This record gives sequence, C-alpha cells and structure tokens, in this order.
Amino acid sequence: MKTRYSIYLRPSTILLDLFVLNLWLYLFIILPNVIRGMEIFNFLFMMNLGWFLSANILGIYHIFRLTKYIRIFKDSIKQLFVFSFMAFAFFTIYRIPLSSDLVNYLLNLLFFLGLSILLFRSLSYFLIKRYRLIGGNYRNVIIAGVAENSQKLAEFFTHRREYGYRFHGFFSEKENGIKAIGKLSDIPAFANKINLHQIYCNVGELNVEELNELIRFADNNLIEIKFIPDPKVDYGQNLVLQYYDYIPVFALREIPFQTDMKWIKRGFDLVFSFLVIVFILSWFIPILGLLIKLESKGPILFKQKRNGLNNHEFEVYKFRSMYLNGHSDSKQTSENDERLTKIGKFIRRTNIDEIPQFINVLKGEMSVVGPRPHPVFMTEQYAKIVDKYMVRHFVKPGVSGLAQIKGFRGEIQDTEQMRNRIRLDKFYIENWTLMLDIEIIIKTILQTFKRNKTVY
Repeated sequence: MKTRYSIYLRPSTILLDLFVLNLWLYLFIILPNVIRGMEIFNFLFMMNLGWFLSANILGIYHIFRLTKYIRIFKDSIKQLFVFSFMAFAFFTIYRIPLSSDLVNYLLNLLFFLGLSILLFRSLSYFLIKRYRLIGGNYRNVIIAGVAENSQKLAEFFTHRREYGYRFHGFFSEKENGIKAIGKLSDIPAFANKINLHQIYCNVGELNVEELNELIRFADNNLIEIKFIPDPKVDYGQNLVLQYYDYIPVFALREIPFQTDMKWIKRGFDLVFSFLVIVFILSWFIPILGLLIKLESKGPILFKQKRNGLNNHEFEVYKFRSMYLNGHSDSKQTSENDERLTKIGKFIRRTNIDEIPQFINVLKGEMSVVGPRPHPVFMTEQYAKIVDKYMVRHFVKPGVSGLAQIKGFRGEIQDTEQMRNRIRLDKFYIENWTLMLDIEIIIKTILQTFKRNKTVY
C-alpha cells in the first residue's frame, strides 16, 4: 500500500535548504574570517532563523500537488530579497563596518545561494513530476456524478498524469452517455478495495441526502472529499469562503484593495506619483506646453470626464493632443484622425500624453496601475453589451494596466477587443500584488516607444 501523503518531501526540502545556506555561509563568511568570535554564532543563528521565518511567511514550503512552477520561482526570488535585507541589516545592527571586501563576500554569498536554491527547487519540482509520470506519489480518485464538468475533470486526471492523480471511474445513479462503474451506494466497498484517497462530488447532480452520506463516509474513513460546482452557475475562479459568526457564505471574489492591502497600494501610489510630479512633470510641462501652444490654440492640459472607483465620474488630466473640437466626449480617436496635431500624434504613440494623470493619482482619483478609465460615453455603451464590464469599477483606474501591456491599447475596434480588456482587468483585480504592479510599470516603460497599430 502506498502512503497517502508525501510526508518526507517538506522536511527534506527544509533540511536541504538549510544545508545549502550554511555551506555558502561557511565558504563566504566564516572561512575568509569576515566576522570573528561570538559574532559568528550570532550571525549563523540569525541567518538560519531569518531564512526559516522568511520561507514560512512567504509559504515557500507549502507546496501542493497543483502548485505551478512559476509560483515556486517567484517565491524563491522574493525570499532571496527578504534574506538579502536581513543579511545587510545584521551588520548594521551589530555595527560591523561594511567594507568593500565584506560587501563583495555578501554579494557572492547571495548570488551562489540564490542560484543553488533555484537549481535544487527546480530539480525537485521536475523530478517529482517525472516520478508521478512513472506511477509514483499518486492519489487514487473517483468522481461521483457524470455531468459534463465531471467528464472534463476526468480528462484532466487522465491526460495530466504528472500531477499524480489515478482516476478509477465515475459513480452515478444516472446515465449520460458515460458508463459509470457503479452506483453511489457502491462507493464504500470500492474505496476499501483500492485504498481511495479522494472523492470528487458533482453538486449539480447529487441531491442533499446523497452529498451528506458521502461526506459522512469520507470523514469516517480518512478520505478527502471535494466538490465540483454546478456548471449552470458562473462562480468565477476566485470563490472565497467567509464566515458570518458560524454561518458560511461564499463570495464571488475577494478584492485585495478592500482589505488592509489598500493602504500599501495607496502608499505606493503617493510616493510614486509625488516623485513623477517633482522630477518629471515640474520641468516637462513648460517644455511640452510650449510645443503644444506653438502648434495650436488652447490649453496645455485636456480634461475629460471618466468613470472611476464605484463608477463615480471624475476629470482625468492629459496633455492636449488635438485641435479644439466638439467631439472629444463622444468619439474615439481613430486612424488618420484629422483632430490630432503633429505633436499630439507623437505624445499619444509614446503615452507621454498620460503623464499628467499622476496628478489624479496624487489626488486619490486614480492609481498608478489599474484598469484604464474609459470616457463616460464608452462606459454607458459597453456596459450594455459586454458581460461583467462594470467589475472593473470595483477599484481605482490606473495610469497603466495589465490589458495595456498585453497589447490592448488605443482604439477599440470591436466588442471582442473590449471583452479581452475586461478579462485582463478582472484578472488583475482578483490577483493583485505589489510585485504585479511593479512588473506592469516596468513593462509599460519598456513599451513606451514600441509601435502599436491601434494607438494613433
């Protein structure tokens, strides 16, 4: 009989990490006599404790069967940054001068440590996948119900063997073109015969009595039970279980900005927008303003009503890129648009016209990163024809966003393009992290001078 859980995987990973850490500490800190005496023991203790704590805070060792490699990679990079800060902080706290030699030793330590940890974790990840492909570290699973979504899950188990699920068949009281290997009442005997690990129940097909009976059986026999949602209901991908006293309630999504994380995002917005206004806008407005004024009459900045947080209207600031006209609030910019000035074409292609929106960020009307704010007429138009369009107004709009770095900038030529934007906006809202914001900012800067055929 195979063990149900990989009980040795997590402890062995922790021990391997600590071995690699202490090996490089010995080679780059202790052996060259960078520190001496009792400080060595303090340093080793603090570094080992720091490594273990940072790993637990970031959930490094909470690796599950469905964990993606990209998450392991990103979390390892985050841990290395946290550990780097702690290493340099140690020398500051103990008032040990950071000489050029010491800094060099520390940088070498961090480089080789990071390289080794990434290498070992990557090898472990792919070796486990390989081990599962040849039949090891598996879970015996069955599905109660034969509806379409049950069949899709069965296909996943069958075709993605690297995740280590051994699918044995369906159990159901119904027939749906799929042959079940037994009825629901046959599950207990079958479970004992194959050492069953998990039961997946289709809640859209089973009634309350059948579900409760399976839950009782699973709980009394140390079998995990999981639920496949009713496909007729669109739950999304971020269903969150919340408790009101002892009453369980499912929320369709948890928006990070509605938790304490909103203060982190707002703090970042304040600092970033202040720096842009002081070090860029302060000298850029007079120069660009002169060029705008020389080519056409009118103000330097253009103001337009857009929809923001909770669909409230606000005035967004942009460098004026058009001759004065009466269609700005009712017509998109299009290719060969006669309203555009020469300087306007350049600043729109390079996104320079958006820089004054950091004033909106400082005022709290926008964020540095978020769904792009649309003119009021577009919001009214697309809210009627694009499903879930209004979800984007759960958060503040951004100067740049995930949709923009994925190529959805400029003129919206059809409804499908708008659907793609909304899909990416929704993903951003439900999966926000500060690192994602920083990634979007960097990619936005890199794309500044990249030609986009829908940006005029």
